[in-house]
Amino acid sequence: MRVIGIESSCDETGVAVYDDEFGLLSNQLHSQVAMHQAYGGVVPELASRDHIRRLLPLVRAALAEARSPPDRIDGIAYTAGPGLIGALLLGA
Repeated sequence: MRVIGIESSCDETGVAVYDDEFGLLSNQLHSQVAMHQAYGGVVPELASRDHIRRLLPLVRAALAEARSPPDRIDGIAYTAGPGLIGALLLGA
């Protein structure tokens, strides 16, 4: 079984591809730390908007790194909580 996992609960967007036979095939991560630093903490609206910009390119990069076409993915895992509701909805 091959699964793509999506993490978008707060201020990082992460995508990984895992295969039950071969293990972790890829891991892509974008951190928003620098963006939120100016505000002294995470701004939920900015976090959600950045997830929108980053998610699809990270999915493409993770699939390419794993050398896995989308039709080879058997399941999708994502963070359902806890986290920022807007950010969580984008990963789902």
